[in-house]
Amino acid sequence: MALTPLDIHNKEFTRGFRGYDEDEVNEFLDQIIKDYEVVIREKKKLEDKVQELEEKLGHFSNIEQTLNKSILVAQETAEEVKTNANKESKLIVKEAEKNADRIINEALAKSRRISLEVEELKKQAKVFRTRLKMMVEAQLDMIDNDDWDDLFNVEIDEETEYEKELAENNS
Repeated sequence: MALTPLDIHNKEFTRGFRGYDEDEVNEFLDQIIKDYEVVIREKKKLEDKVQELEEKLGHFSNIEQTLNKSILVAQETAEEVKTNANKESKLIVKEAEKNADRIINEALAKSRRISLEVEELKKQAKVFRTRLKMMVEAQLDMIDNDDWDDLFNVEIDEETEYEKELAENNS
Protein backbone atom coordinates (compact mmCIF):
# COMPACT_ATOMS: atom_id res chain seq x y z
CA MET A 1 0.00 0.00 0.00
CA ALA A 2 1.27 3.46 -1.01
CA LEU A 3 2.24 6.00 1.58
CA THR A 4 0.02 9.11 1.68
CA PRO A 5 0.97 12.58 2.94
CA LEU A 6 -1.43 12.07 5.85
CA ASP A 7 0.45 8.86 6.78
CA ILE A 8 3.69 10.82 6.80
CA HIS A 9 2.08 13.60 8.86
CA ASN A 10 0.64 11.24 11.47
CA LYS A 11 3.78 9.15 11.79
CA GLU A 12 5.10 9.16 15.29
CA PHE A 13 8.47 7.90 16.21
CA THR A 14 9.30 6.29 19.46
CA ARG A 15 11.45 8.41 21.63
CA GLY A 16 14.72 7.25 22.75
CA PHE A 17 17.17 8.42 25.32
CA ARG A 18 19.18 10.55 23.11
CA GLY A 19 16.95 10.71 20.10
CA TYR A 20 16.65 13.17 17.27
CA ASP A 21 15.59 16.75 17.76
CA GLU A 22 11.82 16.65 17.54
CA ASP A 23 11.46 20.08 15.87
CA GLU A 24 14.04 19.25 13.24
CA VAL A 25 12.36 15.91 12.45
CA ASN A 26 8.92 17.58 12.27
CA GLU A 27 10.24 20.32 10.01
CA PHE A 28 11.84 17.71 7.72
CA LEU A 29 8.62 15.68 7.69
CA ASP A 30 6.62 18.82 6.79
CA GLN A 31 8.96 19.41 3.87
CA ILE A 32 8.59 15.76 2.76
CA ILE A 33 4.76 16.08 3.03
CA LYS A 34 4.75 19.18 0.82
CA ASP A 35 7.03 17.58 -1.76
CA TYR A 36 5.09 14.34 -1.67
CA GLU A 37 1.78 16.21 -2.17
CA VAL A 38 3.29 17.96 -5.22
CA VAL A 39 4.46 14.60 -6.62
CA ILE A 40 0.99 13.05 -6.03
CA ARG A 41 -0.73 16.02 -7.72
CA GLU A 42 1.64 15.80 -10.68
CA LYS A 43 1.10 12.05 -10.82
CA LYS A 44 -2.70 12.59 -10.82
CA LYS A 45 -2.39 15.21 -13.58
CA LEU A 46 -0.20 12.88 -15.60
CA GLU A 47 -2.62 9.97 -15.05
CA ASP A 48 -5.50 12.22 -16.21
CA LYS A 49 -3.41 13.29 -19.20
CA VAL A 50 -2.56 9.64 -19.98
CA GLN A 51 -6.26 8.70 -19.74
CA GLU A 52 -7.21 11.62 -22.02
CA LEU A 53 -4.49 10.65 -24.52
CA GLU A 54 -5.54 7.00 -24.36
CA GLU A 55 -9.13 8.07 -25.13
CA LYS A 56 -7.87 10.18 -28.03
CA LEU A 57 -5.68 7.30 -29.16
CA GLY A 58 -8.71 5.00 -29.02
CA HIS A 59 -10.72 7.55 -31.01
CA PHE A 60 -7.96 7.87 -33.61
CA SER A 61 -7.55 4.09 -33.70
CA ASN A 62 -11.29 3.83 -34.47
CA ILE A 63 -10.91 6.46 -37.19
CA GLU A 64 -7.90 4.57 -38.58
CA GLN A 65 -9.86 1.30 -38.62
CA THR A 66 -12.80 3.05 -40.28
CA LEU A 67 -10.50 4.60 -42.88
CA ASN A 68 -8.82 1.26 -43.53
CA LYS A 69 -12.22 -0.36 -43.99
CA SER A 70 -13.27 2.51 -46.27
CA ILE A 71 -10.10 2.10 -48.32
CA LEU A 72 -10.73 -1.63 -48.63
CA VAL A 73 -14.33 -1.01 -49.68
CA ALA A 74 -13.15 1.62 -52.18
CA GLN A 75 -10.55 -0.78 -53.59
CA GLU A 76 -13.11 -3.56 -53.86
CA THR A 77 -15.56 -1.18 -55.52
CA ALA A 78 -12.87 0.02 -57.92
CA GLU A 79 -12.01 -3.59 -58.80
CA GLU A 80 -15.69 -4.37 -59.29
CA VAL A 81 -16.15 -1.30 -61.50
CA LYS A 82 -13.03 -2.25 -63.45
CA THR A 83 -14.25 -5.83 -63.88
CA ASN A 84 -17.69 -4.65 -64.98
CA ALA A 85 -16.14 -2.17 -67.41
CA ASN A 86 -13.99 -4.95 -68.88
CA LYS A 87 -17.01 -7.22 -69.23
CA GLU A 88 -19.04 -4.42 -70.82
CA SER A 89 -16.24 -3.52 -73.22
CA LYS A 90 -15.92 -7.17 -74.25
CA LEU A 91 -19.68 -7.30 -74.86
CA ILE A 92 -19.52 -4.11 -76.90
CA VAL A 93 -16.63 -5.46 -78.97
CA LYS A 94 -18.43 -8.77 -79.46
CA GLU A 95 -21.61 -6.95 -80.52
CA ALA A 96 -19.62 -4.73 -82.90
CA GLU A 97 -17.92 -7.77 -84.42
CA LYS A 98 -21.30 -9.44 -84.82
CA ASN A 99 -22.72 -6.33 -86.49
CA ALA A 100 -19.64 -6.06 -88.72
CA ASP A 101 -20.06 -9.71 -89.77
CA ARG A 102 -23.74 -9.10 -90.49
CA ILE A 103 -22.99 -5.98 -92.52
CA ILE A 104 -20.24 -7.79 -94.46
CA ASN A 105 -22.53 -10.75 -95.14
CA GLU A 106 -25.32 -8.42 -96.29
CA ALA A 107 -22.87 -6.54 -98.54
CA LEU A 108 -21.59 -9.80 -100.02
CA ALA A 109 -25.13 -11.02 -100.64
CA LYS A 110 -26.05 -7.69 -102.25
CA SER A 111 -22.89 -7.82 -104.35
CA ARG A 112 -23.77 -11.35 -105.52
CA ARG A 113 -27.33 -10.22 -106.38
CA ILE A 114 -26.04 -7.22 -108.31
CA SER A 115 -23.49 -9.40 -110.09
CA LEU A 116 -26.23 -11.85 -111.08
CA GLU A 117 -28.42 -8.97 -112.25
CA VAL A 118 -25.53 -7.59 -114.33
CA GLU A 119 -24.98 -11.00 -115.91
CA GLU A 120 -28.70 -11.27 -116.62
CA LEU A 121 -28.72 -7.79 -118.18
CA LYS A 122 -25.72 -8.75 -120.31
CA LYS A 123 -27.56 -11.84 -121.54
CA GLN A 124 -30.66 -9.78 -122.28
CA ALA A 125 -28.55 -7.19 -124.11
CA LYS A 126 -26.95 -9.94 -126.22
CA VAL A 127 -30.38 -11.38 -127.01
CA PHE A 128 -31.71 -7.92 -127.88
CA ARG A 129 -28.67 -7.22 -130.05
CA THR A 130 -29.04 -10.55 -131.83
CA ARG A 131 -32.75 -9.95 -132.44
CA LEU A 132 -32.13 -6.39 -133.57
CA LYS A 133 -29.39 -7.59 -135.88
CA MET A 134 -31.70 -10.29 -137.28
CA MET A 135 -34.47 -7.75 -137.77
CA VAL A 136 -32.14 -5.26 -139.48
CA GLU A 137 -30.75 -8.05 -141.66
CA ALA A 138 -34.29 -9.11 -142.54
CA GLN A 139 -35.14 -5.54 -143.42
CA LEU A 140 -31.98 -5.28 -145.52
CA ASP A 141 -32.87 -8.55 -147.21
CA MET A 142 -36.27 -7.14 -148.01
CA ILE A 143 -34.68 -4.02 -149.44
CA ASP A 144 -32.21 -6.07 -151.48
CA ASN A 145 -35.01 -8.27 -152.76
CA ASP A 146 -35.62 -8.25 -156.54
CA ASP A 147 -39.28 -7.55 -156.02
CA TRP A 148 -38.46 -3.88 -155.69
CA ASP A 149 -36.83 -3.89 -159.07
CA ASP A 150 -39.95 -5.46 -160.54
CA LEU A 151 -42.08 -2.75 -158.98
CA PHE A 152 -39.98 -0.05 -160.48
CA ASN A 153 -40.22 -1.68 -163.94
CA VAL A 154 -43.97 -2.03 -164.03
CA GLU A 155 -45.71 0.62 -166.08
CA ILE A 156 -48.89 1.90 -164.84
CA ASP A 157 -51.72 2.48 -167.25
CA GLU A 158 -53.24 5.80 -166.97
CA GLU A 159 -56.39 4.33 -165.81
CA THR A 160 -56.08 1.66 -163.31
CA GLU A 161 -58.43 -1.17 -163.11
CA TYR A 162 -59.84 0.21 -159.98
CA GLU A 163 -60.69 3.44 -161.54
CA LYS A 164 -62.35 1.61 -164.39
CA GLU A 165 -64.52 -0.31 -162.10
CA LEU A 166 -65.54 2.79 -160.30
CA ALA A 167 -66.48 4.43 -163.46
CA GLU A 168 -68.60 1.48 -164.49
CA ASN A 169 -70.37 1.34 -161.28
CA ASN A 170 -71.22 4.97 -161.31
CA SER A 171 -72.83 4.81 -164.67
